[in-house]
Amino acid sequence: MHHPLDRPVWNALTTRQAYLAQGDARALRIDPDHGPFGAPADHMPENLVALAGLVPAGGELWCVDAASTPPPPGTQIARSAVLTQMVAPSISAIRPAVDALVLTDADAPEMQALAHLTRPGPFLGSTHRLGRFIGIRDAHGMLVAMAGERMRLDGFTEVSGVCTHPDHRGRGLAAALIHQVASAMLDRGETPFLHSYADNAAAISLYEALGFRARAAMNLAILVRTADTPG
Repeated sequence: MHHPLDRPVWNALTTRQAYLAQGDARALRIDPDHGPFGAPADHMPENLVALAGLVPAGGELWCVDAASTPPPPGTQIARSAVLTQMVAPSISAIRPAVDALVLTDADAPEMQALAHLTRPGPFLGSTHRLGRFIGIRDAHGMLVAMAGERMRLDGFTEVSGVCTHPDHRGRGLAAALIHQVASAMLDRGETPFLHSYADNAAAISLYEALGFRARAAMNLAILVRTADTPG
């Protein structure tokens, strides 16, 4: 039997985040203003054809799955990567002291600017509405670090959007925010999970220090329409 986290996108869009799903029983994608993620029900040909219909013209559809997603007809894989999926059944007892604030719609322009600068992953106009986000401001009131929630499925919530302004790195801000975000999930009876590029040893080491453990290798495939790809 497959683990729910083997197919985090599909299982989120058919459970706790079904209200954001576009498509049908063959393939789904999240509302484009919230993110670029999508998934087929399985890799049957008719479901891959339906997935192709969800790839935006001039844009991308990101598939994250334990099994490699074959490119549907009319699409190709623009980029791919191996991810390490990690879970935290418990979190480190060490609780770094930071003054974190809950971020709201009013903070969205700064959140997007910080994400654009640091590139923690896709962060679009409504990504901050996927779950609870917290952040840290410096003495001048500038948002310098944040972390929050992305994919939510039964029993699990993803830690995501973790980033720190380059001028404020090395102070443990990311660790402190991840600790708070993951602790809140555990308090709600949910298991935190996250994804890191498999070759990012520094990030994986940080997550392990906080209590995360590698669960599975995952495949990221970024699909584009064939006509949209140069060459």
